[in-house]
Amino acid sequence: MKKLIFLLLIILLPVASFGATEITWYGHSSFKIQTPNGKVLLIDPWLTNPVNKEGKKHLKELRKVDFILLTHAHGDHIGNSIEIAKETGAKLVATYDLGKAMVKYAGYPEKQFDYETTGNFGGEITLLDGEVKILFVPAVHSSALEITDSPKSLIYGGNPGGFLITIKNGPTLYHTGDTDLFEDMKLLGLMYKVDIMMVCIGDKFTMGPKRAAIATKFVNPKMVIPMHFGTFPMLNGTVEEFEKEIAEQKIQTKILKIKIGETVKIE
Repeated sequence: MKKLIFLLLIILLPVASFGATEITWYGHSSFKIQTPNGKVLLIDPWLTNPVNKEGKKHLKELRKVDFILLTHAHGDHIGNSIEIAKETGAKLVATYDLGKAMVKYAGYPEKQFDYETTGNFGGEITLLDGEVKILFVPAVHSSALEITDSPKSLIYGGNPGGFLITIKNGPTLYHTGDTDLFEDMKLLGLMYKVDIMMVCIGDKFTMGPKRAAIATKFVNPKMVIPMHFGTFPMLNGTVEEFEKEIAEQKIQTKILKIKIGETVKIE
């Protein structure tokens, strides 16, 4: 009997040790992902955006960051990357072109971007001894890096993209980056079981609520988090419109509405 109990403990203990994946939204397209083992990934970390009233506080609280993931070179996605990288030593996950531009023109620490954390669309990298896998996914947008020296100039920043992030003992996440609807999104739905999709809905510079709902239908995630809306008045797509489109198109995906600065746990 004692031997049986001992064997059961050996089997159950690894399962019991798994924690939850935590997702924090900072407004706009900025997210923090904390894995069950406590590793921290930041996506497009513009924490001090106009709708995050506690952005400076959130920025100060970021003591530990392992990786910063950038979808493209626009300033509202690079955000506070340089400051965070210098403070925490976070490595940059980006396409090679974007990463090199960030190092040469934006001041990202050179030693924190190398072949370990770069790839290109259709390619996948494995980090943290297999705890995290990141697939580089294309997007329909643009990606110039604006240099603020006088006179202002635009620097080539590679092509825009998104990320499919697979976390061991955790969810599979798809961050679309800034994009329009495109039919290859269907491939993600066919090839992967996406648990959570972060989808831009703001219109003007990305797809609006109607096309974002179709994108959600293509990918078919369990849950969808609307993002990239309301940061500026011109980004006038709303969650209410998105909800209406999801309902009218009879899409079964649950909308996960996170407040700015809020953290949700995904078991």
